[in-house]
Amino acid sequence: VQLQASGGGLVQAGGSLRLSCAASGSIISTHLMGWYRQAPGKQRELVAAITSGRSTNYADSVKGRFTISRDNAKNTVYLQMNSLKGEDTAVYYCAADPRGIGAYVYWGQGTQVTVSS
Repeated sequence: VQLQASGGGLVQAGGSLRLSCAASGSIISTHLMGWYRQAPGKQRELVAAITSGRSTNYADSVKGRFTISRDNAKNTVYLQMNSLKGEDTAVYYCAADPRGIGAYVYWGQGTQVTVSS
């Protein structure tokens, strides 16, 4: 599976961005998909995940502001980010887990999100 993340950029606090993760080389409809982020000097953290059945979970820090979704027809996963804050600044990565157990084995290249205050 190859994952291509896109949609990052510079946005003012309170603004919105939508990240996309397009998969190729394999159908990801049965995969657990996740979005991670890593800020400078911090560990990578799971932001949101979506199962093949479209169940979702979110980090407490983004609940109510971020929404993960998937379009199986397009083999793509999205992360809609609203009400962005400075602390959301990070490189965002999408990841795929074919076994659905939280062991992500395929990773995209990352897309930078910078929120200015």
